Amino acid sequence: MGKSTGFLEYERAVSKDVEPLERIKNYKEFHKYLPSDDQVTQGSRCMNCGVPFCQSGMTIMGMTSGCPLHNLIPEWNDLLSRGQYRLAYRRLAKTSNFPEFTSRVCPALCEAACTCGVYDDPVTTRENERAIIEYAFENGLVQAAPPASRTGKRIAVIGSGPSGLAAADLLNKRGHEVTVFERDDAPGGLLMYGIPNMKLEKTIVDRRISLMKQEGVVFELGVDVGRDVTAEELLEKFDRVILCAGSRNPRDLIAEGRDAEGIYFAVDYLTRSTKHVLKTVEADSALSAGIEEDKPFVSAKDKHVIIVGGGDTGNDCVGTAIRQGCASVTQLEMMPPAPAQRAEMNPWPEWPKVLKTDYGQQEAIAVFGDDPRIYETTVKSFIKDENGCLTGVEIVHLNWEKDPETGRFNMKFVESSEEVLPCELLLIAAGFLGSESYLTEAFGVEVDQRTNVVTQKGGFKTTNAKVFAAGDVHTGQSLVVKAIRQGREAAYAVDCDLMGYSNIPLN
Repeated sequence: MGKSTGFLEYERAVSKDVEPLERIKNYKEFHKYLPSDDQVTQGSRCMNCGVPFCQSGMTIMGMTSGCPLHNLIPEWNDLLSRGQYRLAYRRLAKTSNFPEFTSRVCPALCEAACTCGVYDDPVTTRENERAIIEYAFENGLVQAAPPASRTGKRIAVIGSGPSGLAAADLLNKRGHEVTVFERDDAPGGLLMYGIPNMKLEKTIVDRRISLMKQEGVVFELGVDVGRDVTAEELLEKFDRVILCAGSRNPRDLIAEGRDAEGIYFAVDYLTRSTKHVLKTVEADSALSAGIEEDKPFVSAKDKHVIIVGGGDTGNDCVGTAIRQGCASVTQLEMMPPAPAQRAEMNPWPEWPKVLKTDYGQQEAIAVFGDDPRIYETTVKSFIKDENGCLTGVEIVHLNWEKDPETGRFNMKFVESSEEVLPCELLLIAAGFLGSESYLTEAFGVEVDQRTNVVTQKGGFKTTNAKVFAAGDVHTGQSLVVKAIRQGREAAYAVDCDLMGYSNIPLN
């Protein structure tokens, strides 16, 4: 390593965030990253341990430990520690299509599995990655590289989220002609509209899309496959089709008064908000020209907002509602809070199941004085006025009781624990149920009980020999980094199926 004792000599240092009361004034990224020299020092903290769990990407107790992309983390940490950004980028690009995305939105599975973190603070792997890729962009190292020759094979990718982009990127580099079909008005899927601008600025997404276009990837926007174009047309025109349409069926919340005006699914709310930001706040950017506000903007201004769901999407809704000027924000979670520190039954290198207070919750505390989360609570009924508009929500507290026969925990209402909260805007961020039936039925592919597309065991080919599946449409709702991995592996499988072999590098 650049400095073999670096992990003993240097303390972990990460970017400083703009103070909550200041950053909520806009939708800009709010991290103040370290200067280049300080980031080099952070690279020196990597131990180059004998077994680098950080890049393992293995499953332990149902949770992923380490990077699913198997990034060569000790190698590029070493190069970073020597100030060799150019070589560090080349190492990073071997395994990762889009480091600029994962270094911003990935929960840093690598850091949770870092050996240095067993008795000390883990290496700042995610911010090291961001420093490397941004140096590469700023210094012209990331250039469009169209393939020297084409194979004559044509591939359609349905969906332009992280899995679709990864598959398209590798297959195009291999020399196949790739067309990506996206039903929205801009490519990127979840990256474009499912993640707020302050968490991932859309110019970052557009920068990568522009490179892919220069390399020959074709994007067909505003095309809803299965409706605007038939599966038969695509199967006749293309040699193979890859379904990367995500897990887009939102889990609903069924209770009395559900038809009240003012209830929205979280991703629909975030999509409308991001489009509005791009058309108004970012109206001078080139990206805004192609954005269409096809649905009315939903504003939380001066409204009491309740968000059902405690995950990343729920947190993004908290941050968005605060920036829109909500009167209050409350986040309901059915489960009890996680412990503040690792439990004995959750040892390293498992993913640490500990309490996390994310940026949205930090902002709510700064604005309103309290953590917005109420645990072990759910909605019992919605209250509406004579015009059908939402005015309040009746909530009820829960107990989780273990069934002695099955060992499962069952949810029970706590008697007489009901209370009514004022609410004019309720957002359902309770996750997703799987693929959308009109698409899977159009291609005649089999789905499982969770409506995820079934593929060959350990592979990506569906029950239709010309159709493959990757990402959330295949696995169910998951992480961006896992979707990218799925897209890479699906690209390899499609290439082997078409050519009899593949030289697409996976690791």
